[in-house]
Amino acid sequence: MINTDQDTIAAISTPIGEGGISIIRVSGEDALTVVNPLFKGKDLTQVATHTINYGHIINPTDHQVADEVMVSVMRAPKTYTKEDVVEINCHGGLVATNRILQLVLTHGARLAEPGEFTKRAFLNGRLDLSQAEAVMDLIRAKTDKSMDVAMHQLNGDLSNLIRQFRQDILDVLAQVEVNIDYPEYDAVEEMTSQLLREKATDLQQHIQGLLKTARQGKVLRDGLATAIIGRPNVGKSSLLNTLLHEDKAIVTNVAGTTRDVIEEYVNVEGVPLKLIDTAGIRHTDDQVEKIGVERSRQAIKTADLILLLIDQSRPLSAEDKDLIELTKGLARMVILNKTDLPTALDLAELKQLVGDDVIIKTSIANQSGMQELGAAISHRFFNEGIEAHHNDVLITNARHISLLTQAEQALGDVLAGLNDGLPVDLVQIDMTTAWNLLGEITGDSYQDELLDQLFSQFCLGK
Repeated sequence: MINTDQDTIAAISTPIGEGGISIIRVSGEDALTVVNPLFKGKDLTQVATHTINYGHIINPTDHQVADEVMVSVMRAPKTYTKEDVVEINCHGGLVATNRILQLVLTHGARLAEPGEFTKRAFLNGRLDLSQAEAVMDLIRAKTDKSMDVAMHQLNGDLSNLIRQFRQDILDVLAQVEVNIDYPEYDAVEEMTSQLLREKATDLQQHIQGLLKTARQGKVLRDGLATAIIGRPNVGKSSLLNTLLHEDKAIVTNVAGTTRDVIEEYVNVEGVPLKLIDTAGIRHTDDQVEKIGVERSRQAIKTADLILLLIDQSRPLSAEDKDLIELTKGLARMVILNKTDLPTALDLAELKQLVGDDVIIKTSIANQSGMQELGAAISHRFFNEGIEAHHNDVLITNARHISLLTQAEQALGDVLAGLNDGLPVDLVQIDMTTAWNLLGEITGDSYQDELLDQLFSQFCLGK
């Protein structure tokens, strides 16, 4: 149901800056009333819905033309917000865009808060909460695969699954209530306990299966924090530049050139990597370089993947061995660089030190070994399993992971209570808790504070 008591909002929905067009979006009960006096062309209140109309935006005060525009009119309820929506397409650029926005705000609209259009879409029943979050995931998608996962969630795959879980719980709770009403039958207690046990076990297994996809989903959504480490001049910055296809990091033969941690996103074989080019870790008296080395050590601790570069044209140094020891037990891949030069490295010694770690041979200078590196990264973290989940639901959102984990624990409490012989009316409290927690994922149950926090993370105009 549309909230007719909300005021009309407006915002720029395209990136600020020079471009072909800019779009000012207006949504609310008075959207047409606000824009129509500014539009010199057709009477917007009389045009058919979902049409685009040519004309000019004028300042009613002095009748000066602000810009030549195309205005889209979309009447409720078949709009993004389920309210009347008007979108003004003007020439891209700061001056024209801001001029029109100011006219819209002056004549009755309010500047939208971040994510307020999508918030209204949720409040008006156009989207559920998980679908609204998928909108932001679509905008921030870094690879085709992360885009596909977000589209599945926006289309309601996760919502439908969660609602099925909640309906299953509701059916069981209804049956429990019926059974409790007939305590005179001796078998009722046992039947009710068995029903709760079967459903709690089944749902717990399904949720555990979902949570197993969380690691893949989180990587697709947020990227894999990947630290490139090695002693100075081993090729770390060259590897970063090669993966980025641009000269982002300075490359010289001078040790200590990289003084700080550099972070960039890159798509490697469908895996979004948040690459962290670290300062070469070595003993130094340079105070600035010392700070960079310490930051490099911190980056190693928080990384999801370590790419340890070793120069195979030189024997293993004490610094190489220190780095191998420093990253022992972490998710690590070893890259033997400079294979275009004669080999001086004792490979048997290296394998003994790194154990079962994947070793990739590259010559970053000659661009060789890059495909093998990308394939190894993709295989390591998705193990060719991402395709198997292509048509299934992947859990990508930290909020969803937390709520599913709590729901799984609540179902575990149901089973524990039954095993301990607790009365059914006490056990069903934990079942109801699981039902409520799942409802928070879709927004069937929520608090206003949660909405404010979630939608504040959206971009302005969405």
